[in-house]
Amino acid sequence: MNTLIIMLHNYIILQDIKVTSDMENSLLKAANTEAANQLLRQQIHPHFLFNALNILKSLYKVDSVAAEEYLVCLSDFLRASVSNNSTKVVRLKDELKLCQDYLRMQKIRFGDALVCSVSVSEEILETRFVPSFSIQPLLENAIKHNELTEEQPLRITIEQIDDRIKVSNTLKPKMTSEASSGSGLNNLSERYRILSNDELLIETDDATFSVSIKLFDHQMSMYASHKSF
Repeated sequence: MNTLIIMLHNYIILQDIKVTSDMENSLLKAANTEAANQLLRQQIHPHFLFNALNILKSLYKVDSVAAEEYLVCLSDFLRASVSNNSTKVVRLKDELKLCQDYLRMQKIRFGDALVCSVSVSEEILETRFVPSFSIQPLLENAIKHNELTEEQPLRITIEQIDDRIKVSNTLKPKMTSEASSGSGLNNLSERYRILSNDELLIETDDATFSVSIKLFDHQMSMYASHKSF
């Protein structure tokens, strides 16, 4: 009986050590995941701000009125982005509002050379979620890498297809491409991997380039938001 009690006691101690070790490993993994997620989100804002300030500087040289309007739009955009800086997942409606602020800035710069349409139902806008700053970089990527002229405008479409949002743009690549900062598709792809293990779907042909991202329902958004805790 004493031997059995000692064996049971030792078993309980070993199990307690194992549970404690597993918990410590889980906490360490969660901390590493959260650190990686924070780093990926922070890569977006400096890259965008650097480009925006260069554009603002150029606008002031040719059209001070347009530059003032651009500055107001930039202020609104940054205010919204800062408020979402610590949020991993946002309602689709809020993400598209951020995109609209961004597109207002680009319309000031490019005028009729940029055309964008959005086709998403009101229900999906209210009930589905995406990682914060997941759609805006796709718009920025399209504008960055393609020629925009009034004769051949860049056309961007944001549409809902089943449980995904698809962002498509016409293709007319610039003769000289800009250097990448690493905060575009790779960033978004890695954030999706961290939050939900989903992948981006990228399609291209001679005329169109598109990226589609998975929409989260409320349950999945709560899981992604608290995954690293």
